[in-house]
Amino acid sequence: MSASITVVPSVVLTRTHPQGYYEMRLESIGGLGAHLAGQTLAEAAILGMGLDGSHFSSYGSEKKGSPVRSFVRLTARGRDVRTSAPVDRPHLVALFHEALARTQNVVEGLEAEGVVVVNTHRDPQAEAQRLRVAGVTVGVVDALRIALEEKTRINTAMLGAITRASGFLDRDAVRTAVARTFAKKRYAHLLEANLRTFDRGFDEARLEFIEGEMPPPAPPTEPEMGYITAPIGGAILHPANSIIKDMSPSRQGVLPAFYRERCIDCGLCDMVCPDLCFVWEEGVDSKGRPAMVLRGIDYQFCKGCLKCVEACPTEPPALEEIRETEGWADARRAVHFPQVLHEHRVAAGAGWQQTASAESGPSPNVVSRYERGDGKQGEERGEGR
Repeated sequence: MSASITVVPSVVLTRTHPQGYYEMRLESIGGLGAHLAGQTLAEAAILGMGLDGSHFSSYGSEKKGSPVRSFVRLTARGRDVRTSAPVDRPHLVALFHEALARTQNVVEGLEAEGVVVVNTHRDPQAEAQRLRVAGVTVGVVDALRIALEEKTRINTAMLGAITRASGFLDRDAVRTAVARTFAKKRYAHLLEANLRTFDRGFDEARLEFIEGEMPPPAPPTEPEMGYITAPIGGAILHPANSIIKDMSPSRQGVLPAFYRERCIDCGLCDMVCPDLCFVWEEGVDSKGRPAMVLRGIDYQFCKGCLKCVEACPTEPPALEEIRETEGWADARRAVHFPQVLHEHRVAAGAGWQQTASAESGPSPNVVSRYERGDGKQGEERGEGR
């Protein structure tokens, strides 16, 4: 297929900020291709639709599983884009990984009558309730299923859904940009499969306007500590703690399923696991002798790398790759550090303000603020008793 540029008549952006910008924010994790998706959308709009604009991304360490935000800012042809600030009042938000909503406010700043596109198997109403949005259009597409069936990537299916949900992006222009991207990267053998993925994402996206009103944006908060409120000597009052960190949003839709009846307790899975996911306990081996036996997996720390599946020597294997479904990991989780979690709840009951429990899916820093309350909040939750 030719990847030549075909420019359609310049599009009129009907919804913009006072500065004249239409803005999109793609929320994702490293490895799902959100940066490339944003770049492709900007190329399609600028080279194929007669618009001007810019694209850039924000991310930390360049590795799979780390949070990524990709920003696209579009405006009429001939109008300068005089800002490179992150998009904080988007007209469209695309959520590439639904678990991110557990650890951060992915729809923060979304404009009224805006659009949310989510990679999920849920219907639009259920997703709107989960994200707590109203007065916006919610689009859903099972991009993971499409990508697995076509043996491609999630970002191409999301491109199709975003194109349809935007209401103004030209399908052929974005499709041509996808083809041009693969031609540049010398992945011509993957082109047809990715074009099918794009078309399926466009055709299978379900859109629904959710009645109601978006809550007003929260006012900016004061810093937790400043030159007046900082503790004497710079003491660190709540240091970072990897035990209460939730790694589950790093998974890309698959995870290892553990079958205790097939396990021989060889420990090879634990040797290759990079994140201390496997939980052992004292027991007896197959001959009745005292031994350490594998109890299960603490899915709070599992990133879904599947190195344990590759290492498992049994037949049939005690560890198998499966697609993750809602609630599956929580129902089968073997808690690694119950005492630490108990102490954490006690601290919360004593007055530490807490954003979520470690069992139900904590934020990266569960104890989120330095402030201490009077203990009533923890007592009402029944914590610390």
